[in-house]
Amino acid sequence: MKNRKMLLPALLSIILFLGLILPAGVAGASATVYPPDDRSIISAVEGPSLASAMALNTYSVTGQGQVTPMVAAGGSHTVGLKADGTVLAIGVNDYGQCNVGSWTDIIQVAAGMAHTVGLKVDGTVVAVGSNGYGQCNVGNWTDIIQVTAGIYYTMGVKADGIVLAVGDNIGGQCDVGDWTDIIQVAGGLFHTVGLKANGTVVAVGYRGFGQSDVGDWRDTVQVTAGSYHTIGLKANGTVVATGDNASGQCNVGGWTDIIQVAATWEHTVGLKSDGTVVAVGKNNDGQCAVEGWTDIIRVTTGCWHTVGLKANGTVVAVGRSYHGQCDVSGWTDITKIAADVMHTVGLKADGTVVARGDNASGQCNVGGWTDIVRVAAGPKHTVGLKNDGTVVAVGDSSSGQCNVGNWTDIVGVAAGSRHTVGLKTDGTVVTVGDNQSGQCDVGNWTGIIGVAAGVSHTVGLKADGTVVAVGDNQFGQCFVNVWTGITQVAAGVSHTVGLKNDGTAVAEGNNYFGQCNIGGWTDIIQVTAGGYHTVGLKADSTVIAVGSDAGGQYAVSNWTDIKQVAVGGYHTVALKADGTLVAAGPDIELAKWNLGVVDYTLTISSTPGGSVTTPGEGVFTYNAGMMARVVAEPQAGYRFVNWTGDVDTIARMNAATTTITMYSDYTITANFAVNWLLIGGIIAAVVVAVGLAIFFVRRRRAARTKRQGRRRAARTKIR
Repeated sequence: MKNRKMLLPALLSIILFLGLILPAGVAGASATVYPPDDRSIISAVEGPSLASAMALNTYSVTGQGQVTPMVAAGGSHTVGLKADGTVLAIGVNDYGQCNVGSWTDIIQVAAGMAHTVGLKVDGTVVAVGSNGYGQCNVGNWTDIIQVTAGIYYTMGVKADGIVLAVGDNIGGQCDVGDWTDIIQVAGGLFHTVGLKANGTVVAVGYRGFGQSDVGDWRDTVQVTAGSYHTIGLKANGTVVATGDNASGQCNVGGWTDIIQVAATWEHTVGLKSDGTVVAVGKNNDGQCAVEGWTDIIRVTTGCWHTVGLKANGTVVAVGRSYHGQCDVSGWTDITKIAADVMHTVGLKADGTVVARGDNASGQCNVGGWTDIVRVAAGPKHTVGLKNDGTVVAVGDSSSGQCNVGNWTDIVGVAAGSRHTVGLKTDGTVVTVGDNQSGQCDVGNWTGIIGVAAGVSHTVGLKADGTVVAVGDNQFGQCFVNVWTGITQVAAGVSHTVGLKNDGTAVAEGNNYFGQCNIGGWTDIIQVTAGGYHTVGLKADSTVIAVGSDAGGQYAVSNWTDIKQVAVGGYHTVALKADGTLVAAGPDIELAKWNLGVVDYTLTISSTPGGSVTTPGEGVFTYNAGMMARVVAEPQAGYRFVNWTGDVDTIARMNAATTTITMYSDYTITANFAVNWLLIGGIIAAVVVAVGLAIFFVRRRRAARTKRQGRRRAARTKIR
């Protein structure tokens, strides 16, 4: 009986030990608890309201009445939001997606494949561009705190946490009507991802590649979506991914210290806390070539390009249309130039050749060329005419367009998209390459003194000033047989231009962008045609241009002392009288952007019992809109409680590791408390130890007493 009485306190002590020590260990680790999907609990536990600008892509007017600058990238266009709330855009503008010049009071921008969306300070939304799926039908939206653009659809997060969507819904990507407590959304090709206030993630739409398998994601502070993959940024700076990985776009498992992610199509980009950038996935257009970037505060991705906003408000970009084809300022002793879609070629006075821009097909590999007297450039190949009448070519030859090794007696060359044209000394013409549209059917041409090549058509200038043309005639670009008095011809993608002997010019073909509106030109001495624009060199050495200016390619009005012009798909290059070059295009135009600089301070302190180890304690300066990671660590015997102060943009105020997005000057404090559970556990352990000691001591005494009693009884019996 006595043993049983002693055993009872021991058992109670063990129960107390298990009840206190185990929870104390969990609490000491500051584990994150995910509240139920209940609005009142989230507000009470997590702190920030849903209307707070918690998501990285949710921008607001700053305390100084300025807007947080940002960039957005669409299919083939780039959008910049300035600190004054106005918007810039550059790139392809075939649907008017760059027509944002009149926008004001904008606080966030987003870009889809061919449309642009702007969130205004009053919570309404504007949109321009392609509306084939109704993706621009946002005129009645109100109370919006964030907008995002999928490939062909648009979404808006309302202040109450619900989501609106318009546009293409073929995969169910717009079926977000039952979503609640959302603070950020991201759109892929046929799926939509939503970040909830408690750090979990939801998704709707096409699931064929697993891109919507995000149900187990936790501690998420930002989401982004590519065509068929989804990326999540966690509070600790690591990244998770799910979905299609054919191009390696989900290979983000080793990323650390990431503060923002962006994804589009088949590549993924991450911004690190030190201002550098990492990228994985498809890189066929150079869209992942971000290794040298520094001082970046925001990144965005288009289908084929990547854009970074620097701390000084300027912008950098890589990928399609941003291959450095305009970086020709250091060239000297140039006598002739040629250009096409994304590369520029220069012929030097000594017969050597230089080239800049896209080199994916080797079209810039001209370093060994000598004795060159003329150059021509196609989209992916370059042609050089030597002084002995032979021809060399580099680049893509998939259609045989570089098979010019046996040509002789050539006096002129031209390069089309996938075909090459050579003018012989006897006035006949030879061609190699693609002939799908009949662009190489020049065998009966005679008396030719000049040639030009478009994408799929070929033009010949005859000695009598008339013109012939063969190939694709969809837009009437070959209707040149009535022209007379022509002294030079040029060919764009789908239009043809002729310079007349009186200094005027004529044009036929596609005029969608006004590239044929040259009827009023006078005193012209040279014409050239780009993808969708036309450029003329005047007798006074100035330059004029018409057509698409999507890449800023005809910002040529202040050029002087020009003696030759050449055009590519989205850029214009000019040779000056002194042998140097000037250029206009996306590289140059984007370099002019300065979206403004807005900085804020973050003041960090802590209560006794711990410290803030990242970034430390004190006053720190961040660019507006930047997501800063904060990490609090308790001392032994203490636990982290929460963050207090200006916590509206803290992702999770009860988590020791979290992020804060800088939209103003903020002061925050990390709070610690004595870990009474741990202390209670220690006390319980002592009680258990003492209880067990007493239990075993008493048990031994009782056993000894019992043995002694037995001996006495035995001795008494013997007696």
